[in-house]
Amino acid sequence: MKRLIVNADDFGFTRGVNEGILRAHRNGIVTSTTIMANGDAFNEAVEAARANPSLGVGCHLSAVGGRPVSKPSEIPTLVDRDGLLPPTLGQLLMKFARRSVSTDDIAAEFRAQLARITGAGITPTHLDTHKHSHTHPQVMRALAQVAAEFGVVCVRNPFESIAVGSLGLLSSWKYLKQAAKATAIQPGAIRFRQVVAEYGLKTTDRFLGVRLTGMLDVAAIRSMMKSLTEGTSELMCHPGLYDDELEKAQTRLKQARERELDAVSDPELRRFAEEHGIELISYRSLSQ
Repeated sequence: MKRLIVNADDFGFTRGVNEGILRAHRNGIVTSTTIMANGDAFNEAVEAARANPSLGVGCHLSAVGGRPVSKPSEIPTLVDRDGLLPPTLGQLLMKFARRSVSTDDIAAEFRAQLARITGAGITPTHLDTHKHSHTHPQVMRALAQVAAEFGVVCVRNPFESIAVGSLGLLSSWKYLKQAAKATAIQPGAIRFRQVVAEYGLKTTDRFLGVRLTGMLDVAAIRSMMKSLTEGTSELMCHPGLYDDELEKAQTRLKQARERELDAVSDPELRRFAEEHGIELISYRSLSQ
């Protein structure tokens, strides 16, 4: 059986991102999302999740970007002098290289984020991380510890399996840059699988969408669907409405979110999945 989870990241980031994710769920192929406990539109996302119970909602844990949920004094090695999380994954990795950030502080912040989400009445279907920070073993260890505490059994496998897309996209500089990054982290997959096994976590067989972040279109998604083999895969996407709020936000994905919204909202893709024997599911099905 071929099963596909289509997960929209960044639920709660802005109101326009929330609206885009809901449209893609109602009209298209998005089956799952992950909510940001430190997002500016978190409260609106919670209300939207309650109103749309068919949408699976996990937690998009943030060790990078924005304000923490914890008090900065409780996670001193993770935040800067202004009490903010590292603005980029590169800067977090620099902290790891200098051995200046503790796993305990990362776990404490993840714990606070999950507590905020569950306290709002959401039972997370799974966990993933903003900027795929759990590709680093130290972040993955913190994530696994907190997952066990909250009884969350599913986690994203952040290591992309295959490269597919139209020739125009595959030859673009943006694609090549993202593909290089995806390839560079592959050695971490071994340690990731070890931690998954140690904590009894569940994950998908394949993960798609990293190389085409911000460039997903209908043709690329069709190509990915055609390439699926037996088992469960996850396709990551970032749909959203481009508005003033998003323009001011700290993210490189701005107008690109509307491009992805158009793609994953296309109702023809649901019919395409049916024709190719692909069951569209959320992480709820994987956790059973």
